[in-house]
Amino acid sequence: QGIGRPSVYHAVVVIFLEFFAWGLLTTPMLTVLHETFPHHTFLMNGLIQGVKGFLSFLSAPLIGALSDAWGRKSFLLLTVFFTCVPIPLMRISPWWYFAMISVSGVFSVTFSVIFAYVADVTQEHERTTAYGLVSATFAASLVTSPAIGAYLSASYGDSMVVLVATLVAVVDICFILLAVPESLPEKIRPASWGSSISWEQADPFASLKKVRKDPTVLPICITVLLSYLPEAGQYSSFFLYLRQVIGFGSASIAAFIAVVGILSIIAQTVFLSILMRSIGNKNTVLLGLGFQIFQLAWYGFGSQSWMMWAAGAVAAMSSITFPAISALVSRNAEADQQGVVQGIITGVRGLCNGLGPALYGFIFFLFHVELNELLPDNTSEKKPKQN
Repeated sequence: QGIGRPSVYHAVVVIFLEFFAWGLLTTPMLTVLHETFPHHTFLMNGLIQGVKGFLSFLSAPLIGALSDAWGRKSFLLLTVFFTCVPIPLMRISPWWYFAMISVSGVFSVTFSVIFAYVADVTQEHERTTAYGLVSATFAASLVTSPAIGAYLSASYGDSMVVLVATLVAVVDICFILLAVPESLPEKIRPASWGSSISWEQADPFASLKKVRKDPTVLPICITVLLSYLPEAGQYSSFFLYLRQVIGFGSASIAAFIAVVGILSIIAQTVFLSILMRSIGNKNTVLLGLGFQIFQLAWYGFGSQSWMMWAAGAVAAMSSITFPAISALVSRNAEADQQGVVQGIITGVRGLCNGLGPALYGFIFFLFHVELNELLPDNTSEKKPKQN
């Protein structure tokens, strides 16, 4: 059933391997996206991410509720497997690759199951640190993977990058199968689907109605929506912006991701714990939101490469927001409802992951912002033409 007792470190390895695999594809993704959709690249990227995010929003409460009844391990396996299915399709068929990315949104809710798993194996006073460690691991997975992907792409071609990413995803699936122990063994009831899960639990809109009546969870959901919507939109087009407008090459983008990732790890492991103890949970969330406002404004008004690097440091500090929010909502949920509440929060975040890129893509379409050509990797100053 697994190796050792269930612990935070099992969750950490699962998250690291999943997002390390996707981080390897950062550079090839930019090229394939533009080659597949040479016209209206931003709009199509927004639509793809929009469908994926909306499906995540619909499915997150169901998967969270099912994991509360049947345990976490099987749903970790399900979410990781279907999230990583599109990876090998990048070289086989780009059209199928983007189609599967959209459909995989149904299962792209690994974070909700992981946070529920962590809640199962930690005491309440330990959860903020544990959630920070999981979020920091997500950042750590992106520290080296884009640089490794860029190097493999330049040396051996995109096919090698896709192969390595696929192998990492397979290792993650095998790790869940063989090494991850179940954190809720007493709650597994595989023979009673109907009695374990009601439609009200699985219905995302019913969950939202329940949230509306909860004086604590409602403002948290609104906070997640308003904070993550612009960030998701910005993130969906940011690397293209660095490449096309600021003039970053693939190596510079990989280095940027690595530096911001390292700073995010420090913020979520060291500063998050200090802030939670000194100023409290709510004030930590407010501080993270303040850093996020500053970061987004700086990215928007910055025009030089050094400004992007400086804004990246602020972005790292803003990364404390989501683990602080997850800890806050976890404190207000019963032990057997952790999957549901984390599913709701992840569902709202998934909705933002869809609406943000779709909104940004539509804005670019309205103002006729298109990609005419991708800059060579060795270009550092040249700026592309825009229609």
